[in-house]
Amino acid sequence: MQFNIIKRFTYPSCFGLLLLALLCPLKTKAQYFDITGGKKRVSIPFKLVRNLVIVQLRINSKGPFNFVMDTGVGGMVITDPDLLDSIGITTKRSIKLYGLGGQDYEAYVIPHIQVRMPNISSFLMQAALLKNDPFGLSAYAGMPVHGLLGYDFFNSLAVRFNFTDSTMVVSRPENMRLLKKGIKIPITIEDKKPYLVANIKMPDGKMVASKLIIDLGAGHPLSLEHLVQQNGMPVNFVAANLGMGLTGPVNGYISRVAEIELGKYKLKNVITSFPDMAYLKTQVNVTPRDGNLGIGLLKRFTIVLDYAGKAMYIKPGPYFKQPFEHDMSGMEYYFGGADFDHLIIGRVEPDSPAYNVGLMPNDEITSINLKPVGKMSIEEIDDIFRSKDGRNLLLHVSRNKSFDSIILTLKRRI
Repeated sequence: MQFNIIKRFTYPSCFGLLLLALLCPLKTKAQYFDITGGKKRVSIPFKLVRNLVIVQLRINSKGPFNFVMDTGVGGMVITDPDLLDSIGITTKRSIKLYGLGGQDYEAYVIPHIQVRMPNISSFLMQAALLKNDPFGLSAYAGMPVHGLLGYDFFNSLAVRFNFTDSTMVVSRPENMRLLKKGIKIPITIEDKKPYLVANIKMPDGKMVASKLIIDLGAGHPLSLEHLVQQNGMPVNFVAANLGMGLTGPVNGYISRVAEIELGKYKLKNVITSFPDMAYLKTQVNVTPRDGNLGIGLLKRFTIVLDYAGKAMYIKPGPYFKQPFEHDMSGMEYYFGGADFDHLIIGRVEPDSPAYNVGLMPNDEITSINLKPVGKMSIEEIDDIFRSKDGRNLLLHVSRNKSFDSIILTLKRRI
């Protein structure tokens, strides 16, 4: 069997963007999840880590394992090859995953797995397990990440995400509780992914109705694709590596759009990614769309996703009016080491604050303002590096077993 995908795992500094588009899902009988134990609603805690919604689940009574809830995924994908032995798989077959540019990767199809959360169980589930993990999600998140859970979960159940207390309330659609004072936004489900239409103010001032994927696995606030061809780039932007795909880096630009309207709600000066045209030309067989709405924006609301009712319900949360900020250091970093307690620089943007003080890839930052990074979460570190234009930070840096102290001055570039 051939299993065709277009896959883009991108995680620019401080915006963990993650998109997996499965174009040819595994052909099986209907896979689904259901509430068990006589419950009408189940509350599941999650962790929001670098804009990834991570829940714990068990597979074949083993675990718990950490999975990203990702509406951009057509099927369940296990990204950690070590789980093959951990969950006691005895039946599997190999398939090819075809990425952009014709590059292919190998994976296993694993049938008849049992996936469980408290009072939630899967039925007739199977998954694709990557034989090698080229993405490093665990290093990016600073904690073990084992895979992604998408369409089969959301298509079966209504799911409410409350980002204030980090809870996911799950019910059958008929038992869903609507949000008081919230609004309903119509959605469509195409190629096993949810879409909505939002109005976006383009650089020329024109409001454009834009078709966007609702992508809980994308860490950015907003990504726009072909609209920029027709309306031009904003005046102020920075070139950026938007992340890593199956065929290498995804280059593009980061800027802002003046406004996006979701129903009656308006968000202004929204940080926006613009993939470059060379990358966009490699995309094939993709549902026509204008871009991607990510968790960097969605987390400002309490949201309910109801695929059965073709609706998303939203209500502003306490961070709704918080300004959108991008990284002000100009470097990308990840946690390394067995315990994810070493902060390693992965990339430095040319002519950025980090570049201008001599920071380099593979440098290890050991402390920030005298606080050891091993005692900080990745979210604390992200918040520091996008905190305030002109802020001075004292970094202790290790390079080739030598140590140095560096003053890094943050700069708002967009």
